[in-house]
Amino acid sequence: MVQETSTTSSAADLSSTSTTDQNHVAQENNSKEEEGSNKALEQPRISKRRPGKAPEIGVFERMNWLIHLHYVRKEYAMCKTLIKELLQESGGMCEYALYVQALILREEGSIQESLDLFQQCVEIDQSKASNLKQVARSLFLLGRHKAALEVYKEVLKLSPQDWEVFHNQGVCYIYTKDYTKAKECLNSALRLSRHDITFEMLGKCLLKEGNVEGAITVYKQAVDFSPENPAVMVTLGLLYLQLGYNQKAFEQLGDALTYDPLNAKAILAAGAMIQDEGDFDVALTKYRAAATQIPESPQLWNNIGMCFFGKKKYVASISCLKRAAYLAPFEWTIMYNLGLIYLTMQQYTSAFHYLSAAITLQPKMAKLFMLLAISLRHLDSKVDAKQAYERSIQLDSNDPLVHLNYAVLLNEMSDHAGAAKQHSLYKKKIEKLKESAYSLDSEMTDVSNQLEAVLQVGTVYQE
Repeated sequence: MVQETSTTSSAADLSSTSTTDQNHVAQENNSKEEEGSNKALEQPRISKRRPGKAPEIGVFERMNWLIHLHYVRKEYAMCKTLIKELLQESGGMCEYALYVQALILREEGSIQESLDLFQQCVEIDQSKASNLKQVARSLFLLGRHKAALEVYKEVLKLSPQDWEVFHNQGVCYIYTKDYTKAKECLNSALRLSRHDITFEMLGKCLLKEGNVEGAITVYKQAVDFSPENPAVMVTLGLLYLQLGYNQKAFEQLGDALTYDPLNAKAILAAGAMIQDEGDFDVALTKYRAAATQIPESPQLWNNIGMCFFGKKKYVASISCLKRAAYLAPFEWTIMYNLGLIYLTMQQYTSAFHYLSAAITLQPKMAKLFMLLAISLRHLDSKVDAKQAYERSIQLDSNDPLVHLNYAVLLNEMSDHAGAAKQHSLYKKKIEKLKESAYSLDSEMTDVSNQLEAVLQVGTVYQE
């Protein structure tokens, strides 16, 4: 009984053991299947996370990003230190370090040194158009325009559709005064890509040829392309003003001031137009705004001085004009205006001084010699005054005022025949000018009538 019992219990144990083992095996199989399925699911994720090996970076190019970072931040001291260390390690063969060092030198004004470094970059890699473009740019800054043109021709072989190259070629041709080729290159640049600066250079090229109408057409295209560029609007307005289209000029200048209320050129031009209309107070208001932007402008102080002259504030006018003369001592118009004001104030010695200076700077203007003659007449130097009148008539024989003043001088010198001749020429010129709606000054009429009574002439002198 005992043995049977033991046998039965051991059989039961064996049965329970086998069942347990089977359960373990089944669990292991299930876990393996789950692991297999999980691995199968995870397999593509691993392949996406690591698609391939990272590209190799050259030993000397590893610091390029740091050099670039310091350069764009304008931290040139740190940038130079890194470049120096890198060039020592590479034996001067790191292209990007040389390139950035050349850019820094050019910004600091060392153009020749930058050119040498850019040429080293070209020697390292002759297939990069950017290196050649920088060489050409340095040559241009050195004034070697023909050499720059040759380099730009080489750049076009590497980059034939680069608008910047055509634009820079056009600028070089302008400096070499080959305006035909300049226009061709600038038009080619505009066909590839339109930019404000190219329109402006093309307009300047046409102005140098004397083609003001063509320049206006180009600047109108520039305004259509960039309607919010006040600089182009101001230039177009000044060209309209030059041709006498005052209304169009005022519109363009007004548009420019809409986008840039502190544009000094626009304010100055608009103020000059208002001043010509005789509204001196409004013009002075405009000039006051311009003075905050361009306080050292001789044209500004010249216009302010003439506004005070129109308001008959002669002392303030002279003060402003002398400041303008200090800022631009070789500007003949300022000397002319000073001489005119001193004549008005009957300070003839000072008038002679400034008018002589104006004639030295502008010896082909007839009115300057006439005013000089008036000052000499009042300084009792009538012989010299007579020579000045002769020179004035030689330069411009169509101004009736010269003949009238000359007649007055000759009458004082008791040369009545010469005075009668000049007076009759004055009458002839006045008759011609009346046909073109010439506004005759009342003072001129009074002087003519008095002189006519003294000379007792009523007929026109026959030459």
